[in-house]
Amino acid sequence: MSFAPYGRDTNPDKGEATTEAQIRSDIEAVAPYTRAVRTYASTGNLDLVTKIAAEKGLKTTIGAWLDEDEDRNAREITNAIDVARKNSNVMGIVVGNESILRAERTPQQLIDTIRKVKSQTNVPVTTGETWDVWLDHPELVSAVDYIAAHILPYWEGVPADQVVDRTIGIYDRLRAAYPGKRIVIAEFGWPSAGYNRDAAVPGELEQAKVIRTFAARADALGIEYNLIEAFDAPWKSFEGSVGQYWGMLDADRELKFSLSGPLTPATYTATAAIALLLGIAFSLPVFRFARLTMTQAVVMIGAANLVGAWIATVTDHWLTHYVVGGNKVTFIVSLVLLVPLVVVMLYRIEELATIAFGRSPRRLLRAGNAAQPTRTPKVSIHIPAYKEPPEMLKQTLDSVARLNWPNFECLVIINNTPDPAFWEPIEEHCRELGERFKFINLPKVAGFKAGALREAMLQTAPDAEIIGVIDADYVVDPNWLMDLVPTFEDPTVGIVQAPQDHRDANRSLLHEAMNTEYAGFFDIGMVQRNEHDAIVVHGTMCLMRRAAMVEAGDWSSETICEDTDLGLSIVERGWKSHYTNTRYGWGLLPDDFASFKKQRHRWAYGGMQIIKKHWRRMLPNGGTRLTPAQRREFSIGWVSWLGSESIGALVAVLSLLWVPFVLAFGIAVPQHILTMPILFCFGIYLLHFIALYRLRVATTPVRMLGAAFAAMAVQFTVAKAVYDSFRYKDLAFARTAKGSWLADAARAFPALPEAIIGSGLMLSAIALRMTNWHAVVEIDLFAFALAIQSLPFLAAAGIGWLEGSPLNAFPTWASLRARALALLPGRAAQAEAIPEKVRS
Repeated sequence: MSFAPYGRDTNPDKGEATTEAQIRSDIEAVAPYTRAVRTYASTGNLDLVTKIAAEKGLKTTIGAWLDEDEDRNAREITNAIDVARKNSNVMGIVVGNESILRAERTPQQLIDTIRKVKSQTNVPVTTGETWDVWLDHPELVSAVDYIAAHILPYWEGVPADQVVDRTIGIYDRLRAAYPGKRIVIAEFGWPSAGYNRDAAVPGELEQAKVIRTFAARADALGIEYNLIEAFDAPWKSFEGSVGQYWGMLDADRELKFSLSGPLTPATYTATAAIALLLGIAFSLPVFRFARLTMTQAVVMIGAANLVGAWIATVTDHWLTHYVVGGNKVTFIVSLVLLVPLVVVMLYRIEELATIAFGRSPRRLLRAGNAAQPTRTPKVSIHIPAYKEPPEMLKQTLDSVARLNWPNFECLVIINNTPDPAFWEPIEEHCRELGERFKFINLPKVAGFKAGALREAMLQTAPDAEIIGVIDADYVVDPNWLMDLVPTFEDPTVGIVQAPQDHRDANRSLLHEAMNTEYAGFFDIGMVQRNEHDAIVVHGTMCLMRRAAMVEAGDWSSETICEDTDLGLSIVERGWKSHYTNTRYGWGLLPDDFASFKKQRHRWAYGGMQIIKKHWRRMLPNGGTRLTPAQRREFSIGWVSWLGSESIGALVAVLSLLWVPFVLAFGIAVPQHILTMPILFCFGIYLLHFIALYRLRVATTPVRMLGAAFAAMAVQFTVAKAVYDSFRYKDLAFARTAKGSWLADAARAFPALPEAIIGSGLMLSAIALRMTNWHAVVEIDLFAFALAIQSLPFLAAAGIGWLEGSPLNAFPTWASLRARALALLPGRAAQAEAIPEKVRS
């Protein structure tokens, strides 16, 4: 056996020497399994090996390491010759190891050194080289006493089941080339772990089969051989992913496989047991569902067991692999980042199983099911407005005037808008609509929208019981109050929320995509959260009991999402909330992609502010009246949105930064157990998105595709908002970069950062795939993961490009379709009607 007696934490490449005690212990470990050992150097106390080996009756082949350090080379040769002279159990001296292969010695230089050593000793002298070097250099064969050939088919990409035949074939080629010359297979082995190289796949069982088969064949044929190596070498991380795993014994000096009898993975039973126990533990929460169906339970339990198996596999990898140095840092960081993604994956599977296979929602308020009101409590509708177009706001007021509710008032709060052109027409319009419409002009009010709404509360009619809030651009349905206010007949109800919708989706493809993306939240997420009384309150189409608002402390300016903040505070005090997915109001979509991103950034930044304010209240002893189900829904909801988006973007950026090290320095890519969760989570995301949109959202496949692009396009925006929440205490203090070419470019193209990152990820994926000369599975998986991680960024870049393209306009598509139809026989007449049909 090749013998490197270094402890688990010793690194000879850093000049660390072994000790006599270590050598003696390691000789004891290998003595039952071998007749001889081979060393590779004679310095660093390795000159003690031969004497200690003799005590156990073992022969030794002494190595003299040669490199570019001539002083050390001289010491190596002197020590090797001295050991050979003093010990009778020396079988030979190997001068240099693959020195020609590494181009550290020319053949002639090595021959001269060999001849020098031969002149000073009586034991056979050779050098260790790969088998092809021996075939290429017959002059080297003439200079040595025997051929010490290294035959390691792993590096040639040979499948494990062909390795022994390949090795014997090479041995026969050497015999045929040099008849009569003694030939020793000086290195043969197979790694027990690491990445594949073409068809060569390392593995614990593969190593056992290869070694056992080869030893039997070689002994039968009378072939002299040396197995590489005695022990796993954790310090050999520089030899690719397999360098640490060639040992017959592991780093703890335990035999890695049985030399006879049946073969089974050493840790299979323990890993399977851990996976089973974790699967059971993760499955227990499934049974908290009161209305669980069998199929729903099977899907959720299956996902729980899958996560348990992954954790068990990761644990097994950590315990059975040598995760050291930079690999340890990468491994730990990757796990920390993956855990939230796995949690989100479980949540999405739960939501998917509940919607697809569970029972219909019970708490959802449905149109037509509302009871006739026994009383008509006064509703005060508040419409805050900041520099809003007067004609748009007039449309909103006119729709409020048409409300089918006898007892309401409407307060229009113009705030921080000094230009009379914005507020004078509204003041006049309120006079025209009558005394129920109250105009409030606040030229200078602190606290932005929340400050305006606080002032409105002070001027609200004393007998108003319900407060309704709508945005200045919303046109409301006449039955909004008639259908929803009766819900407040239950004195414990504090909030009734209706969804947002929009009336201008037909402006462009981008607006259609944005509108459908919004619909997913209101038709899927909000409906499910409502089942646990854990909806997210948004400040339009919302009705709140005045008493609940007062108890919760009224509108707060501590966050820029004052609506969600107040809604959560109300629920924390034990008030119930209800939701309907029936549309009762239609607003206007953001004008462009930049505005869409700005809005999402505000929501995410405000969400982080709310987390900072409320996270302690989510704890079991948080001092609130939240139920465990509510705490769970709010907590996982935050992680699912803010956590998954920000961590997904962070993982993408870190992966991109890792690529140059892989391409330039050959540093190993992450293990498949770290990349597979990314791929699996993306697959679940796609399944979740497609299935739930088809089940819950009234849309078409094309619009659903647009929604997917819109949803992905704001991943980086959400991640930036999360980052900004740690960087800035108040968003108002965030500085906007001005006067640089990059800022100008960003203003000209609203997705410049995303385009750069997305292109980098996709190009990196292509580069890794094209340079994966040996078809390493982990590299292909990493490249695939990079390509998937690029999609949200490229989606943003694609939408940014589409926005300025004629293809964003519906008339362009109508014209193209008409032209295409005109080219078909007998369809010209139909083509003329297409544009009108599309417009309708």
